[in-house]
Formats: sequence, structure tokens, C-alpha cells
Amino acid sequence: MQLTETTALKEAYNSVRKYSEQICSPLETEDYVPQPVPFVSPPKWHLAHSTWFFETFLLKKYLGGYQEYDPDFNYLFNSYYNNVGDRVLRTDRGNVTRPTTKAVYAYRQHVDRCMEELLDQDLDDQTRSLVELGLHHEQQHQELLVTDIKYILGHNPLFPVYKEGHQLVNSFNAESGFMQVPEGIYDIGFMGDGFCFDNELGRHKVYLHDFEISKSLVTNEEYIDFMESGGYEDFNLWLDEGWSWVNENKVNAPMYWHKIHGAWHYYTLGGLQQVNPKAILSHVNLFEASAFAQWKGMRLPTEFEWEVASVNLDWGQRWEWTNSAYLPYPGFTKAAGAVGEYNGKFMINQMVLRGASVATSPEHSRKTYRNFFHANERWQFTGIRLVK
Repeated sequence: MQLTETTALKEAYNSVRKYSEQICSPLETEDYVPQPVPFVSPPKWHLAHSTWFFETFLLKKYLGGYQEYDPDFNYLFNSYYNNVGDRVLRTDRGNVTRPTTKAVYAYRQHVDRCMEELLDQDLDDQTRSLVELGLHHEQQHQELLVTDIKYILGHNPLFPVYKEGHQLVNSFNAESGFMQVPEGIYDIGFMGDGFCFDNELGRHKVYLHDFEISKSLVTNEEYIDFMESGGYEDFNLWLDEGWSWVNENKVNAPMYWHKIHGAWHYYTLGGLQQVNPKAILSHVNLFEASAFAQWKGMRLPTEFEWEVASVNLDWGQRWEWTNSAYLPYPGFTKAAGAVGEYNGKFMINQMVLRGASVATSPEHSRKTYRNFFHANERWQFTGIRLVK
């Protein structure tokens, strides 16, 4: 999304903001509030937080005479920005039953009206870049909205339907076999015009040995073979932390999978369905991906291998686990103030995922995008691509 003209910026703003509300349109009022686990945020919180970003970083600073919607909202809807002040603990977001969902939508309308006024002004490049960052920030939360809604509804005992026919898990590989990538020195990182996050910057060279990478992602059928061969019972396949995770949580299948009358089913946003064996596997964590790769006698790619190979791969169905720790590129620098808290402070104890997923917002993917999560997390649309 390269935004140069005022009209294009306003159109992008309106499009992104409407899409967040479109994602939430099938919800009932009660669905906006629950927070069943700490890593899931209520849909109401996502709608308010993405709005808070524009109010805090743009309207308060750059729109003369702007009247803050509600002074309490900075405390309620700040996520992790220590520079901006105190905030509600992440684990308490589901306790914020007030303000109501109706009030949050009124907050969005207030900020949108004021942003329209701001966007009509002659903005400098720095301010325009901040607007663009806010839009990509909201697109990140749109994907989290989808995955958090799925977690909330998928852990409801009745497995309610979010939207008829809205499955997202039943996508299929377009290719098969392996692709050879020769050894050599390759350029890694973002370069050129357009938007990128700061963690993609610091373009640098890496040396790669030759390798073969799968043109397809692991399917449900392949993963069921792993499960039925005793994959979750064989400690030899697992990283030590992964083996502890399996035993402590009594895991024997991907997230949302349930064995009913001898057949595997999974919860989809279209309701509970029988697992399609040919569909691409989803909702596994790094531990499971690593164990499966070990079982197959292969491994996961590094993020550099993935980026080099991606130009000739079909990707974008699942976030793909890599075997790379989330670390800064050479020359990485944090921006001053709160914006500098966006990525840099999370570069510890997390692993990189590459690509995009079926839940990723339109125009929010590129081959240099570095997603990152803890090794035990699997509520995103994550999958496995193998290397040998």
C-alpha cells in the first residue's frame, strides 16, 4: 500500500476502518466481550485499541483544537506503550464490560470524523507515514480479530457458527514436490518504495548452503499419519520444551480438532466440520512443526531460506514457522518514543513466521514481512513447510 495522494490516503483510511467493522458484523453483542485466555483480546478491545492509536499518535498531536473523546480510554485501550502511560493489564481486558460495545462504535465514529478533518490538511511526510503505520497496525489487529473471534467461539461448548460457509481452513496446495535452491550469497530484507515495518529494515547479505524446499505445505492427511504413528507419544521427536508442553497440556492433535465417533472434526468459523484430509494443515505451534519435521527426517526452513525461495513458491495460505529466532537485522534502530516500542522490544524468546494467512488483510503481505510468536502459540492460522 503506497500512499502518495491525499485522496488515496483518505480512501485507504476509510477502507481499512470499515473492514474492521465488517469482520465484527456477524457478532452478537455478547461476543464482543469475552477473553477466555490471556493471549486472546475481546473484539471490542481490538476495535477500541486500533482507534486509540489514531487518537493518541495523530489527532492529539496534529489536529488543532482536538477534544479527547474520553480521558479514561487512554488507560483502557493502550496495549503496551509505556511511553504513553499506565494501562489495564492484558489479562483484564475481558473485565472491561463498560464502556459498552455501542460506546466503542461511537468512539470510532468520533475519531473517524476528526481523522477526515486531519487528512484534508496539507500533511508533511512524517505525519503521512504515521497515518500509514496506523493503517497497517489496524490491519494487524484485523487478523487478530479473526483469530480471536475463532478462539472465543471455538471454545464455546456449542461451537456456534460465526458466518455460514466461512471456513478459512479448507484451502489446498497448488503444487507438489521440492524446489532446489543453490548455495550462494543472497540479499535479505526490505528494499524499495512502499511501506514496511522497521523490523524488515537493515538489508544485508547472508550465505546459504544449497537446500531443497517443499513447494507445498503439510496437509491434514500427512499430519494425521504423524498422529496415528504415535507422534505425540514419542519424546525422541520433540524439543525438550515441546515435550513438556505436550505432557503438561495433554495435547494429541492440532488446536480445534476433536475426535467424534472415531472421526476427526475441527471447528471452523462456519461451524464444526469433519476434517478434510487434503486441506492444508492449520493451527499448529513451533513445537508440533518441529516434531513433524523430525518425524519426516527433514527440518523447518530458516527465515532467510524462506525469503530467498519465496519468489518461486505459492504462499499466503498459512503463516509458516521458521527455525529462526526473532532478532534484529544488522543496523536495526528503534525509533524514539512510543513508536519505537512497536517491534524492537519483543525481540526475545520468539520465533519468526513468514508469508501470510487466509486471515491476513488485503494488501498486508510481502515476502520480507516478519511475523513473530512464542513457540507454544497456535491460535493463528499457522502451517508447516519442510526443507531437506
